[in-house]
Amino acid sequence: MKKILAILLALVLVLSFAACASTAETTNEDSNAQTNETADTTETGDTDASAEDTDAAAEDADAATEETTDAAFTTVEEGKLHMSTNAAFPPYEMVADGEGFQGTGYEGIDVEIAYAIAQKLGLELVVDDMDFTAALEAAQSGKSDMVMAGVTVNEDRLAVMDFSDSYATGVQVVIVTEDSPIATLDDIEGKLIGTQKGTTGFTYASDTPENGGYGEDAVIGFDNGLSAVQALKNGQVDCVIIDNAPAQSFVAENPGLKILDTEWVTEDYAIGVAKGNTALLDAINGALAELIADGTVQGIIDTYITAE
Repeated sequence: MKKILAILLALVLVLSFAACASTAETTNEDSNAQTNETADTTETGDTDASAEDTDAAAEDADAATEETTDAAFTTVEEGKLHMSTNAAFPPYEMVADGEGFQGTGYEGIDVEIAYAIAQKLGLELVVDDMDFTAALEAAQSGKSDMVMAGVTVNEDRLAVMDFSDSYATGVQVVIVTEDSPIATLDDIEGKLIGTQKGTTGFTYASDTPENGGYGEDAVIGFDNGLSAVQALKNGQVDCVIIDNAPAQSFVAENPGLKILDTEWVTEDYAIGVAKGNTALLDAINGALAELIADGTVQGIIDTYITAE
């Protein structure tokens, strides 16, 4: 009897261990399955999320490109870049005898630089000739895309226009007749001065003596530099204040005139555009920077202004 009980007890214990082992195995298998499933889900989820992030980034890049394209500059006339100027300011701009530079009808430093900028921007250059003040106002009001006419940046112009980086330096000088009693800048006081209307020369010269000028009554403004020089030759004014480059041309073409040795003032030239036209200004500055870096601008200037 005791043996039978012992055998039955042994069988019960065996069955219990088997059941525990089976349960433990099942639990481990379930646990492993859940772990593997979680891992698969996590890996798949991460991959999908990464792909979604990549797609989102690509969409953002496309959107940014589209936005940049939408923000691209526009011009007064599609496919063309209109430059307003006063083509009586050699060697920066003047009317050509024939077709002019690249068929524009004009030639000069500003014309060639403007043409190079237009080429960089994929546009055709159109030169619109008018008096200096009108050239400034055309760009200011958006009737032209930009003004290039030996334009100097000053506070008054900055209030109504935006300007590019400087591309050339202008020096203003004084032209007199060879027999003039004006020998130095100090001799100008009390004399009648001729300048071109709308230029900084006119502005500075007609300012009050306290500000370094000679007073409004001492200055006569002409439509262009050539008219001022003719007035000097005719005895209507005692001297002419104008930029050195055109002054050299006027003196070379008109015997009996000379330039005082001392420079009157030194300024930087820049391109003017309508106030707030940032897209066009950025495009012009980008093209101008490339043309300065590769020597194109200096090469153009050297063609017209040789070292003395």
